[in-house]
Amino acid sequence: MNEAWLIEQFKWLHRHPELGLKEYETTAFLTGILRQSGVRLLDTGLETGAIAVISGKADGPVVGLRADIDALPIQEASGLPYASEREGVMHACGHDFHAACMLGAALLLKAQEDRLPGTVKIIFQPAEEIDNGALAMVATGLLNDVQAFYAGHTYPWLAPGTLGIKAGPVMAAADRFSVRLRGRGSHAGHPDNGIDPIPALATLVSAAQTLVSRTVDPFDSAVVSITHVEAGNTWNIIPEEAFLEGTVRTMTPATRDAVQQRLERVARASAEAHGCTAEFEYQRGTASVINDASACERASAVARDLGFQVVRMPSSMGAEDFSDYLTIAPGAFIRVGTGGGCEAHHPKFTADPSALFPAAKYFAALAVSELNRLSGEA
Repeated sequence: MNEAWLIEQFKWLHRHPELGLKEYETTAFLTGILRQSGVRLLDTGLETGAIAVISGKADGPVVGLRADIDALPIQEASGLPYASEREGVMHACGHDFHAACMLGAALLLKAQEDRLPGTVKIIFQPAEEIDNGALAMVATGLLNDVQAFYAGHTYPWLAPGTLGIKAGPVMAAADRFSVRLRGRGSHAGHPDNGIDPIPALATLVSAAQTLVSRTVDPFDSAVVSITHVEAGNTWNIIPEEAFLEGTVRTMTPATRDAVQQRLERVARASAEAHGCTAEFEYQRGTASVINDASACERASAVARDLGFQVVRMPSSMGAEDFSDYLTIAPGAFIRVGTGGGCEAHHPKFTADPSALFPAAKYFAALAVSELNRLSGEA
């Protein structure tokens, strides 16, 4: 394997994106290369995704590296010569880069397998974008022995050769809520004969905007966004009910609990104030990604040894199910500078291929460094 070869694999992946839980061709492509290279694959029992194993000392420590492999339902407009060949689907979040990066890391580790003081498990995870792929991988039980997890993610606002690393919360918990306000319908000319749910909805929308400023520590972060509002279907009838839904993004478990509780109280109070009832639903999604401080220090040291510039990683209110792996063992979610200047989930998103091979070497070196540390070897 060399840099040119790895870039070609990345371009193939970019041309052939697949949505979450449909990554059949992507899985076959990756596992085919791994098998041809003599890399052992575990039987996950899942239809897509894979776990590759590079084992040195059998009773040594275990380190996990994770790449997500699914794409997004977006029509590509990047203008790349290797743009998506699938209508309405593209790798707009860099998962093709992640998969190629960890494929390269796997082959670099395979070349030194007999010298490894332990085992590296490389996770090619499906369905990150639809928020259940990590849970499926964790549920296999095949990762229970991992003692440290690391993942990389493209970041267009950093140049190639730069890594963003920061301890503490770096990606938000992503929750969904909905409120159905029930009143009593009536003729719009006789609102006194009914109970109008629309004023209750308006009160709730307004009150929800103060939740963050009045519930969350100013040094913490949270977002409450109402994204869907619906009531009535014509001009002269007061409807029976009104509906809204949205998302809550938080960085810490305590703030997550507080915002959920306060939002429910506000919803019920808004309804009661206008004579309505409220059906409140709150669905917790993926938890926040909280990087381990020691893992970040070690990851930064390896990066500097390899000539990377390390900067403090910016936090994001986007969600990442890498947090599910951190329920097993500590680790770090690392931003990989890939240039491009166009945010993820955008039709013109790109990742500079020149960042790929250095990133693969970095994650391979990081895994070796972690095995040495955990095994007590210098």
